[in-house]
Amino acid sequence: MGKLAFVFPGQGSQYVGMGQDIVEAYPDAKDIFQAADERLGFSLSDIIFNGPDDTLTLTENTQPALLTVSTALMRIMQREGLTPDYAAGHSLGEYSALVAAGALSFEDAVFAVRQRGQFMAQAVPAGEGSMAAVMGLKADSLTELCEQVTSSGESVQLANINSTSQIVISGTAKGVEQAGELAKEKGAKRVIPLNVSGPFHSSLMKPAADQLSTVLNDIDIQEAECPVIANVTADVVTSSDNIYQRLIEQLYSPVRWVESVETMKASGVDTYIEIGPGKVLSGLIKKVDRRAAIYQVNDVASLQETLNAIKEGEA
Repeated sequence: MGKLAFVFPGQGSQYVGMGQDIVEAYPDAKDIFQAADERLGFSLSDIIFNGPDDTLTLTENTQPALLTVSTALMRIMQREGLTPDYAAGHSLGEYSALVAAGALSFEDAVFAVRQRGQFMAQAVPAGEGSMAAVMGLKADSLTELCEQVTSSGESVQLANINSTSQIVISGTAKGVEQAGELAKEKGAKRVIPLNVSGPFHSSLMKPAADQLSTVLNDIDIQEAECPVIANVTADVVTSSDNIYQRLIEQLYSPVRWVESVETMKASGVDTYIEIGPGKVLSGLIKKVDRRAAIYQVNDVASLQETLNAIKEGEA
């Protein structure tokens, strides 16, 4: 076996009841959920387990909820002796990766992403910003379109470069709509509006980034114990100053996921474990590296299966 990477999902993978069987089966997982409730001063656990869905999907709840579930699963894997050679996460998932790498304590991370969610929600009034997934148009063509629309007065830019054929754009509602129309004219196969509460990873998030910088200033960021791939650069970060800077920039910069996977592949990673709800990242990784072994860990059964498979591979 080559090198192992832990990867962590971002917003969109959440569902009511996630992580419940883990908490019932493992005291370590229960401790993580309790730590989240204590640090935040309310029962996040109750929202995760019982919903309702529209409360869980509020970005200030979704972000700490996903971090909590991912960390609980990751802690059990670490206790079972699995340590990653690399860690990466998609947007919010980068915080889970930093916890896995020992750069952030879980308590600090869960507090920071709760604030991050609130700042993101407040940065742009509801309905004024949006995001859309564009299928089948190359990044450079799409960048050109977005620059054209932005120069005419409606801000829009690339937000998530998820695969060579799926790129998310973000900006003002009008800007995203105009860029979507132009993308179709240029040959995009589909443009799908996303059900999100704001224009994430666009320049409209700069006010949120300024607020987040004050929160992160008060948090103790350590040197990472394993290399973490930053969304903003698709390159390794380990130093605390670098990590701080990339987390601020991440709010208004594109998530360079394709390049992040390419960086890990070039570094010898051939096995990925997606830790947390859903399997979005597994599908995206497969498009970049068809030969990679990819596992998902999102409940007790998948956790055991993955542990057994990895340990057999090492035997």
